[in-house]
Amino acid sequence: MNDRQLLRYSRHILLPEIDISGQERLLKSHILIVGAGGLGSPAAFYLAASGIGKLTICDGDAVDLTNLQRQILHPTAATGLSKAKSAQHTLNQANPDIDVVAISKYLQDEQLFQLVSESDAVIDASDNFETRHNINKACVQYQKPLISGAAIRFEGQVSVFDLRSQNSPCYHCLYSNEGETDDPPCSVMGVFSPLVGIIGSIQAAETLKILLNIGTTLNGRLQLLNGLTMTWRTIRIRKDTHCAVCRQT
Repeated sequence: MNDRQLLRYSRHILLPEIDISGQERLLKSHILIVGAGGLGSPAAFYLAASGIGKLTICDGDAVDLTNLQRQILHPTAATGLSKAKSAQHTLNQANPDIDVVAISKYLQDEQLFQLVSESDAVIDASDNFETRHNINKACVQYQKPLISGAAIRFEGQVSVFDLRSQNSPCYHCLYSNEGETDDPPCSVMGVFSPLVGIIGSIQAAETLKILLNIGTTLNGRLQLLNGLTMTWRTIRIRKDTHCAVCRQT
């Protein structure tokens, strides 16, 4: 790190759990974020500010006026532009020292698996079950930590699937993709603006803890938030020995 970076990240460096060695580890890390919407916005913002060396942002959508109530990466002037490109511009302004790669399309299997293989951890900030299950399959194959979040109406959830461990459950252990037909978008159900900020920020925190190997992550635990009462509920998740995705890993 140069002198300017030492000053920029000094409040991290003051933490004995991070120190200079931990901050240097963050600067060498590569995180894949799938989704630059309500969850991806705070997650990407905090990871960029924290000095993650490379962020790959994937989103095939364009910025819409209805997104701006919660998707804080995107200014009003970005309406109609690619979300991934808008995110890249915002994050480059926030921290010009990091490398932000924008992929403005929905990832197909081959490209998704390639990007997952190149990353140190993956944040699932998508908004549909099909994408979530595809991300999970790639993370299982390459044994990459998966930091998963979701939010709708006033209800949010967040968990970690640390697939570097053989005993860790995967996303499919929690949510089987058999018979799923109901996946209502927030355009129909609505979503409370600060809720996605809370969940996305936790995704960023869990990612940093994984990279730094500090604290206790949410691996094996699903945190459920009721935004109306601001109460949390914890559900323990165990590996499904008959899981069609991770049982052979």
